[in-house]
Amino acid sequence: MDNKRIKTIAYWVTTILGPASFVIGGFLFTTHGVQQAEQLSHLGYPPYMLTVLGIWKLLGVIAIVIPRFPRLKEWAYAGFFFDLTGAAASHIFSGDGLAVAAQPLVFLALVIASWALRPPGRKLVSAG
Repeated sequence: MDNKRIKTIAYWVTTILGPASFVIGGFLFTTHGVQQAEQLSHLGYPPYMLTVLGIWKLLGVIAIVIPRFPRLKEWAYAGFFFDLTGAAASHIFSGDGLAVAAQPLVFLALVIASWALRPPGRKLVSAG
């Protein structure tokens, strides 16, 4: 197998396990899943944040998976970065400990790998 093919496979694997996995979370947040509602309440967030975060997660997945729109993809990756680092920080600040706070950071590693491995057609070309 050549390097380009390996990189493409690695991109799709990390994208499915990382950013695309937000479909599940987005659905559970928008439908106000019991566990998600309890978790956000524990972290001190109001219930309406389930809807806001859920919609953003679903829109982010769409932005990353559809072809073209590289600037939109950059924003989606940035959104996932803020979502996941915010989740980790929220767990730390609420006293959940490092083991719980590390869980979103595992997904963050997959999101960063997906971003780093994305093919040229999915990258924003700088004007310079």
